[in-house]
Amino acid sequence: MSRYTDIELTSQAPDGSWTWRAAGARQPRGTVSSDLVPTGGRVGDVVRAEIESGLEGVEVVSIAAPKQVRHIDEGVQRIEVLGAPRQAPGVSISLARGSRQREGERRPRREGRPGGDTRPRRDAEGPRRGRAGGPGAQRPVAREGERDAARQRPERGRRELRPSVAAVHRNAALATLRPEQLPVAEQLLRGGIPAVRQAIDEQNAAARAAGQPAVAADALMAMAEELLPLVNLASWKDRATAAQNAGKSIRLRELRAVVTASRTVSLDDEARTLAKSLQDALNERVTALRDEWQHRIESAIDSGRVLDALRVSARPPEMSTRCPAELAVRLAQGASEAMTAQVPADEWLALLQAVLESPVRRTVKPSGIPEDEAALDAARKAAGAVPELAKLIGLPIPPPPPRRPAPPRRALSPAVGGGSTAAP
Repeated sequence: MSRYTDIELTSQAPDGSWTWRAAGARQPRGTVSSDLVPTGGRVGDVVRAEIESGLEGVEVVSIAAPKQVRHIDEGVQRIEVLGAPRQAPGVSISLARGSRQREGERRPRREGRPGGDTRPRRDAEGPRRGRAGGPGAQRPVAREGERDAARQRPERGRRELRPSVAAVHRNAALATLRPEQLPVAEQLLRGGIPAVRQAIDEQNAAARAAGQPAVAADALMAMAEELLPLVNLASWKDRATAAQNAGKSIRLRELRAVVTASRTVSLDDEARTLAKSLQDALNERVTALRDEWQHRIESAIDSGRVLDALRVSARPPEMSTRCPAELAVRLAQGASEAMTAQVPADEWLALLQAVLESPVRRTVKPSGIPEDEAALDAARKAAGAVPELAKLIGLPIPPPPPRRPAPPRRALSPAVGGGSTAAP
């Protein structure tokens, strides 16, 4: 497929052909026949060219002649500004309010609010109408733990975006390659080895249709295998540089992906330094999130908000984050003391739901169950996750599952010069 780009003529060979490079590039990229260059072409001219890229190189199909700069004589085509003509004073018309009424007449005042407003007047001491709840509807009051969670959620409309990745290292890597390696490297940047195979198949299919010989697939694949580490390293450097420039605004998932990808490429000295910096930034952010999570649980327990502490413990900053043993004991003890028979049924059910989602559900020992059918039914269903509920209801506690037997040890083969030995 052909495309248009700007090229610069760099030198002219004795046979009349020209060498060219992309506008702004450092090294020449190929040659072009003299019959394609417009008459009067000089070294350093930047022209518009139509090129075709293939696995064997880049070929210039046509070159457009450069645009001629037109010198405009200032004495000709000069426009003289005479100014805007003067206008006669216009007529201003002002309409008086209530011009339809006759002089001396007054419009009858409507009943209701002064000024003719017929909207129903709201009683200052009466209940206020809500939008969705009808008369007397009020907004629900959020609890302290819910307000803290809502504060940490990002505001609607302020969505974090991925950092823009520049192509500085990739362009530098492409500039060091030979012209015949550039098409293979470009395919590697697009989709790796599968993209190179697909491009070879497409080019061979087009060659067979045109009656031309096929390209050497083995040589091109060997070249792709040789260029793959260089291309992967350049791509990772661009991603890592963008992550480093983004700082704390980058999402934790994106930062972790860049750090993980550093273990799949062959790093040089510059890349090792960059990878260590990103790893330190990742560890710092993960540690800060874990400390903040534990502090929220501790503050909720200290202030007596056991339900909020259980809900926070069910949402760790990472799936691999574990609650410390001392904090888990305090959390289970607080939940056990809060789940008594004197607690209202709805609060007890909320505590049970939070316990089932928390990491301490196996160690919570409720003090009692309210005399409510819904609470008893929920406790009966949750007895498998909270074993202490089975004792309160009177259900038999099933024994723990048996351990998987260890595989038998295989006997050793007999020695060469003596008898056989068996494992003890």
